[in-house]
This record gives sequence, C-alpha cells and structure tokens, in this order.
Amino acid sequence: MVSNESSTNRQAAAPAPSGRVTIAARSGASVALRAGQSLRVVNTHGAQVVDLWAFVAGSTEYLSMPHSVVTLGRIKPLPGDCLVSELREPLLELVEDQSPGTHCMLFAACDPARYRLLGAAPGHANCADNLRVQAAARSIALTSIPTPLNLFMNTRFTEHRTMTVEAPQARAGDSVQLRALRALTVVMSACAQDLLPVNGHDCTPQQVAFEVID
Repeated sequence: MVSNESSTNRQAAAPAPSGRVTIAARSGASVALRAGQSLRVVNTHGAQVVDLWAFVAGSTEYLSMPHSVVTLGRIKPLPGDCLVSELREPLLELVEDQSPGTHCMLFAACDPARYRLLGAAPGHANCADNLRVQAAARSIALTSIPTPLNLFMNTRFTEHRTMTVEAPQARAGDSVQLRALRALTVVMSACAQDLLPVNGHDCTPQQVAFEVID
C-alpha cells in the first residue's frame, strides 16, 4: 500500500508499470513494508536529499538516528549496518549503497521555524510538514518530529569541528536499498531546501523515486 502526497495534500504520481513511484520535488510519500521486504530509494536527477523515517506497525516505536549513531559508533551508515529504534531494536538494514555514501544522521528535518529564521515567506514546503501529512494518512500519532535519516546529504566536518553542508555528491540514478527487519511504515520527503546548498541544481529541489522489492 502506497500513499504519495505533497505537503499541500496534492496527490502525486501513481506507480509506474515497473513498480517505481515518483516523489515530486518538495513532496512526501509513504509505504508499508513487510518484514523482509526492501525499499530502494533512487536519486532520479542526482544531488537531491531525501529525508526518511520509519515507524513500527501497530506501535509507537520509531527509527531513531541518535540511538543508531550510538549503536553503530559512527555518523554515516555503511552497507551491512542496522539502524535501530528508540528502544535500540533493529528496524532497517542498509543492504546496498549505489552512491558515494554521503548520508547524514545528525540533521533535524527542515520545518516552518527553520525557513522563518532563513527569511522565507510563510507556507514554504518543508520535510516536517510532509511527514505530518503522511503520518496522518497512515494514522501514525506523532508527538514530535524524529531526526530523519538524511539520504544523500553531504555534511562535512572541518579540523575545527565545524559542520558544513555541501551539494550532494549523488549522481543521477544513484540509489540505496534498505531492508525492513520488522513490519514498518516508511515515510520519505524530497527535501524542499532551496535557500542553502543542501540540494544541488543551484538549490533547486528535484523529484526522486522509490520501489519496493520482495
């Protein structure tokens, strides 16, 4: 079952014959996975960040980046790594990474307050609202916005411990594949950031895609 909807509740593209689903730029999508199914997220045009969350079916348990960082002992996941919940239970395994691997587990999702601080006009599309829309459609109760797995996000650290964000290194067609270790609802958002170089293409967000693999 797939739900694909923008932050303004517009219906996005239907699944293609191949089973691939397009997520429009600045929009969100969600998909229910059975344990053992995999999700491939495709950077259709390259240089686009995808915020990703996962929620355990029939539970309040969710994918936690802080707990995953502690469990893995690093801030960027590698193939074979298992990402865990706030209860430190394995939820997703990164089984394949056909990209430069510059993902980020530290950045909070962009939200209305973030864009207000950056001087954007009210109503700017954002990943937090995309999550809220998808969660409501799936009857997932949110008490807060968990830190997402920021796929393809190119965060760098200087010798003075300063973190900077550069345009993603992902090329057109690069992808990652994540395997569900439990029944999950996964939510994705094609990041709407267009004021800072989080996304490439001169800070112009692009569409991405995903497909479910049995």
